[in-house]
Amino acid sequence: MTNQSALILKMALLLLLLHGTDAKMDIITSKQDVLVGEEILLLCKVLAGGEGDITWLKDGEEIDEDKVSKVDESSSKLDIKNTTMEDMGKYTCVCDFENGYKDEIATQLYVYEGPSFGSTTTYHEFLEGTDGVVPCLVTGQPVVDVHWLRDNVAISTNVGKRVRQLHDNTVFIEKVKREDAGTYLCQAQIRGRPIYKQLSISVVVNAPPSVHLREEVKKVMAGPETNVSLLCLVDGLPKPNINWTMPMTFDPSHHQFNSDRSQLTIRSVVRADYGEYNCTATNKISKSIATIMLHVYEAPEVFVSAEQQSVSVGERVSVSCNVSGHPQPELHWINKHNGRTLDSASGRVRVDDGALVIDEVVPSDGGLYSCMAVSTSGNASRDVAIHTQPGPPLYMTVSPGPTSVIFSLKTPPISGGTPITSFVLQWRQSAAEQWKEIAVPASDPLAITTLKPYTLYTVRLAALNAVGVGKFSDTNDVQTKGIRGEPDRPVLSSSKMKVEGNSFSVPLEQSDDGGSPLLHFDIRYRQDKEMTEWKDMQLPSDADSVSLQDLSYGSDYRLEVTAVNTNGSSIPAVFNFTIAEQPVSSRSMTKGSVAGIVMVIFLVVFLVVDATCCYRNRCGLLMSIAVKLFGQKIPGLKTLEDGEATTNGEVKLKGISTPRGSVQHAVVQTDTKDKGQLTEITCDKAPLTKHEKNLPGRDLHTVDA
Repeated sequence: MTNQSALILKMALLLLLLHGTDAKMDIITSKQDVLVGEEILLLCKVLAGGEGDITWLKDGEEIDEDKVSKVDESSSKLDIKNTTMEDMGKYTCVCDFENGYKDEIATQLYVYEGPSFGSTTTYHEFLEGTDGVVPCLVTGQPVVDVHWLRDNVAISTNVGKRVRQLHDNTVFIEKVKREDAGTYLCQAQIRGRPIYKQLSISVVVNAPPSVHLREEVKKVMAGPETNVSLLCLVDGLPKPNINWTMPMTFDPSHHQFNSDRSQLTIRSVVRADYGEYNCTATNKISKSIATIMLHVYEAPEVFVSAEQQSVSVGERVSVSCNVSGHPQPELHWINKHNGRTLDSASGRVRVDDGALVIDEVVPSDGGLYSCMAVSTSGNASRDVAIHTQPGPPLYMTVSPGPTSVIFSLKTPPISGGTPITSFVLQWRQSAAEQWKEIAVPASDPLAITTLKPYTLYTVRLAALNAVGVGKFSDTNDVQTKGIRGEPDRPVLSSSKMKVEGNSFSVPLEQSDDGGSPLLHFDIRYRQDKEMTEWKDMQLPSDADSVSLQDLSYGSDYRLEVTAVNTNGSSIPAVFNFTIAEQPVSSRSMTKGSVAGIVMVIFLVVFLVVDATCCYRNRCGLLMSIAVKLFGQKIPGLKTLEDGEATTNGEVKLKGISTPRGSVQHAVVQTDTKDKGQLTEITCDKAPLTKHEKNLPGRDLHTVDA
């Protein structure tokens, strides 16, 4: 009754809202769509026209009075309890007014059952690649329409679609893919009415596990700083579980996994980590296994019996060497001084079963040797220092000084593998005496001092290193000089040196004259190569530079300058310099060019002299050529006058004067009397040439005046 009263109250409110409209009657109901079994109440209200009798009709037939009750004079209600499908239809309210007027109003009442999904399964699992069917079992009255939705999008009924709705209201999924997994909605609606229900159905896609390896073979170098990660990429639905098997027992401090165990990290890789690592992925469908091969290499290591060996000359030394690593490295010994590999198993210096052996050590054997391990995983080496005494000084000169002897080394002796720290200088006056000696640091001048003046000594020199004294040099005999105050060594300023063409100059300074005025400077120089002789010269004591001329182009020179005073000579100041190659444009003329020029000058002078001789004295080469060309009548010659042609055999010399005490020659040329021709006379202070003597048809007479 409480519900009914509330319903009547609602209807009354609706009547109030409708008051003032044109309608005269109205049927008020809470809803038009009624579910089977529900109670429905219809209220008919006369709004205008007065009072009257109200009756109810269903589909044109009067309704039983037990369902109808009068509310007041202007309204009536129809109460249908436990509604059935037969209650659906058209309901009409008819009012017969007291004034004889009749009016009616009708409304449609819909009764439905459902929709209901019954025993429809809401969870489906399909294997990837297979066909799947998702049913929706719907019941309801009068008629139920079914629609499928996924992600708020209707599933098509098009036959060509891979995912489609069939006529029996099921969803067909052809060759299920992973993206087909999700929630599907089956929506059922009473046809023509806004009555619908929907059911969520889950679709799960399963896939067998598969393992994908980024690297099937992994290569690493063993070491405390080496970490390696093995990655096992697993796929499958549901997500597979991952397990590992390994060649050694699992150690949580050595082996570490990530959250899903897809990555195995091995820390501080050791050789024992070598082997196969199996990654197994398992889900409810099946399992999959993949294998990673881990190769562990060890860097080569070298172990030597000693890193330094000191041995005397002539003794035997042996240093063993062992190498390790994976793969096993090769062993080699190398002489680091010359870079040669010692691979001989025989000889004085050899490799015997990995050991370096040197018989009868000599100074040149001293130095660094390296034992090397070579393999594909890398190289390693360890140095061994062999130390022995130095070798003898070979290139040495000895010069006398005032009560001293000075040694000069062109090249240092062989060191014996360790630096030469000093030199031992020995001397004696006769073979019967014991050697006297001093040790001089290698950085100091090598000189024996405090000797007797003007005394003959025998001297020699040996190098000293950490092992001991080396072999002495050959002996040298040298006589010392007297005590004197010699000047200091001259100073040559290299920064102010000048080289112009094949000329050289360098400033010369003298800081200390030794207490006595300088007499001069001794200069000597030569090309800095063997078999060249020194050239000597002197400069006055006030000279401020050394100048050299006409040096050889493209040559290195060595210059020595010695200051000389009354007490003796200083130590030479040595200076090296270079004359560059001669530029092509500035080279001097060759000897052939000079000879050619001289010959041209000689020829010009000869022609001038010969021409002068021909013109003035009717002689010379040109005269002879003219006679050959023109015969006896040579243009330019003077002849005797016709009146003087008859001489009756006498010949007179005209225009000839002879100084007293001198003899001149007159050459008389005459023709025979039979021919009656004139005679021509030519005078010359020079003897006749062979050309003049051999002129044809002429008799030559020489007259001494």
